Amino acid sequence: MGSPASHRPAAGGDWSSEGHPFHRLLGPETASLRTVARRLTRNDHRAQDLVQETLTKAWANRGRFQAGTQLRAWLYTILRNSFLSDLRKHRREVEDVDGGFSARLSEGPAQEHAYALEELRAAIDTLPESQRDALMLVGGAGYSHEAAARRCDCAVGTVKSRVSRARTRLNEILERDAAVA
Repeated sequence: MGSPASHRPAAGGDWSSEGHPFHRLLGPETASLRTVARRLTRNDHRAQDLVQETLTKAWANRGRFQAGTQLRAWLYTILRNSFLSDLRKHRREVEDVDGGFSARLSEGPAQEHAYALEELRAAIDTLPESQRDALMLVGGAGYSHEAAARRCDCAVGTVKSRVSRARTRLNEILERDAAVA
């Protein structure tokens, strides 16, 4: 492993310079990084990935390493931060091997709903006005049959009959349109 002094550049040295053997200093630290990574992840494969990520980040940021500090401590900091970032990321992820979870989250195209609504609107427009009014009051606005009868100024039985005939007619129109399509 070497002495702590071997982990520091000479006074005025530059870790990012091409001539500095930074890559040679990373090698001896790899074993201790693996040990810490295994302790954190409790999984050999994830530990190997974490060490690889740590070494890659260290190499990419070697110019940011401060002279006079411990390389091992700097690497442990990178390892810990990478582990915590992965932990936060994995906490939000859901394992979905067979795709069942994502299939439940998907939604059909919105234009199909809009098209079906437009078909229903067109079918309602073909109803006689008395049936359309009774259906809209009871089925659309949520009125009771009694309240709709008062609003239409007719008997409750008449409203029930109009709503029933309107629903039957709508079913016929929509089934015919579906059969044509």
